[in-house]
Amino acid sequence: MITLRDFKPTDAPHIINTLNDEQVTRFLSSKIPFPYTQADADWWINQGSKSGIIKAIIVNEQFAGCIGITPGEFEYSRSGEIGYWLNSHFWGQGIMTHAITKICDDAFKSSNLNRIFGAVFAGNTGSIKALTKCGFKAEAVLKQAIYKNGVFYDSHIFSKLK
Repeated sequence: MITLRDFKPTDAPHIINTLNDEQVTRFLSSKIPFPYTQADADWWINQGSKSGIIKAIIVNEQFAGCIGITPGEFEYSRSGEIGYWLNSHFWGQGIMTHAITKICDDAFKSSNLNRIFGAVFAGNTGSIKALTKCGFKAEAVLKQAIYKNGVFYDSHIFSKLK
C-alpha cells in the first residue's frame, strides 16, 4: 500500500541514506546538499518540508521517498512545480506514478492551482515516463538550461492542467 504523509523525525536516517545515493541525486537540484547530513535531514523535517505541499512517500509502512508541489508566486500563483525522489530500492514498481497521481489530485482539489509542471533533466527517462503516465504533456525543451557538476542538460518541461 502506498500512502503520502507529513515527515517525521524517524524518517531522518532513511532520508540521509537515500540522498547520499548518487543514482538518486544525479538528476535532482543541486540545492539538495551532497553529502547529505543529519543536520540537513533535521532542517528538512522541521522546516523545509513545511512550505508548499510536501509529503513523504510510504510503501507498506516503509519510508520510500518524497514528493511535493511548490506553488508559484504573484502571477504564477495558480501554477505549481512538482518534484520528487525515491529510494532506488523502490524503483520500477509504479510507486512514483501512484504518488504523482495522488498528490496532483489532492492539490487540484484542495488548492487554487490550475497547472502543475515538472522540469526534467534530459536523460531522466524514468521521470519522463512517470509524468506522461500520469497525464502530463510535453510543453518545451529548454536547451542547455541546466548546469550541474560541470555538465549542461536540456530541461524537458511537462505540465498537467486541472
